[in-house]
Amino acid sequence: MSVKVGVVGGGQLARMMIAPAVELGIEIRVLAEEEGMAAGLAATAVGDYRDLETVRAFARGVDAVTFDHEHVPQEVLRALVADGVAVHPGPDALLYAQDKLLMRARLEELGLPQPEWAAVSDAAGLQTFLDGHDGRGVVKTPRGGYDGKGVRVVRDADEAADWLAALAPGEELLVEELVAFSRELAQQIARRPSGQTRVYPVVETVQRDGVCAEVIAPAPHEGGRVAAVAAEIGSRIAEGLGVTGMLAVELFETTDERLLVNELAMRPHNSGHWSQDGAVTSQFEQHLRAVLDLPLGDPSPRAPWAVMVNILGGPVDDALEDRLPAALAAHSSAKVHTYGKAPRPGRKVGHVNVVGDELDAVVYEARAAAAYFAD
Repeated sequence: MSVKVGVVGGGQLARMMIAPAVELGIEIRVLAEEEGMAAGLAATAVGDYRDLETVRAFARGVDAVTFDHEHVPQEVLRALVADGVAVHPGPDALLYAQDKLLMRARLEELGLPQPEWAAVSDAAGLQTFLDGHDGRGVVKTPRGGYDGKGVRVVRDADEAADWLAALAPGEELLVEELVAFSRELAQQIARRPSGQTRVYPVVETVQRDGVCAEVIAPAPHEGGRVAAVAAEIGSRIAEGLGVTGMLAVELFETTDERLLVNELAMRPHNSGHWSQDGAVTSQFEQHLRAVLDLPLGDPSPRAPWAVMVNILGGPVDDALEDRLPAALAAHSSAKVHTYGKAPRPGRKVGHVNVVGDELDAVVYEARAAAAYFAD
C-alpha cells in the first residue's frame, strides 16, 4: 500500500510535487481551492482550506499533510494535530511564516540578524520610527502579503493612513528600516521531523516590481564567507522554529557586507525552482522526503551554474504551449516548466531553467528562452 501525502492548496508548487511523488512511489492528493487549478492533475478534493471540516475530511487517510501556501488558519492546523494528523510544517512553526510581527520578535529572541523594526498602530508611532531612520521606512501588513503585496515604502506616516485606519482594535502594522542592500539572496534548507537537515547553495535573486524574476545558483561572488553565514542563519532558523519540510530564508546582503533576514517561507519556494534541473535532489522531492521523515537527498548542484527565469504575465494572444515548439527549437538546453495558468499581468505562469559551465552563456540561454513567452 502506497504512502499518501495530502497537499493543501492547488497552485504551481503542489503541481511540481507531482512528478517526484510519482518517482518515489508516493500517492499525492491535493485540496484545490477551485476547479482547474495548476495542480488539478492530482486534485482529489476541491474546497475552502479555511473550513475545518473540509480540511479534516481531506486529511483522512493520508500519512502526512503539507502545504502549497502558508494561509491555512491556525485553528484548522491545530485541530488536525489534535486529530492525530502528521502536519508538516506544524502550526507552531507556520505561525512565524503567517505573521511577520511574530517572526520579527522570534528572530530577535534567537539573536538572528534582521532590519531594525517596530510594531505600530497609529500615525504617531509610525512617524516616530521614520524620524529615527532617516525619514524612510518599509511598512508591511503582518499577514497575507506576498510578491510585493502588503508592502509600501513610506516617507511620511500619512502614506500609510488607509492601512492604519483599517486596523481592528489590538492590531498593528510592521515597519522596518529601509535597508541599503547590494543584492538579495535566498538560503534554502530542508529539515525532517527526526532532525536531519540538508543545506542548498545560497542563491542570488533578482526582483522586479516586488516579484522574483531571476535566480542564479550559486550566488556569484560569494567567496565562501557569504555561503557559510547564510547556511548558518538558515540552520539556526530551521532548528529554532522547528521547521519540517523545505524552508526558504530571503536575505539582504547590505552595502556594508552584512546579511539580514527579510522573509521566511516554509514550503518549496520560487528561489529553489532552479533545483528541478540543477541539483541532485530538487526542492520538491526534498520536501516530500522531509515531511514523510525519509532520509534527505543530496542538494549539491549538477553543474557549476544554474539560472531560473520566471515567465511573468505570459502571452495574451495565445497559450504558452503554442509558443513552446519555437522556444525549444531555438534553445534546446532550456528546460521549460509551465503551470497551466491563464495569462495575467505580473502572474507567474511558468519558468525556464538552464544549467551549464559558463555563467554568461547560461544567463543568456535562460533569458532568451523565457523571452519567447513574453507579452
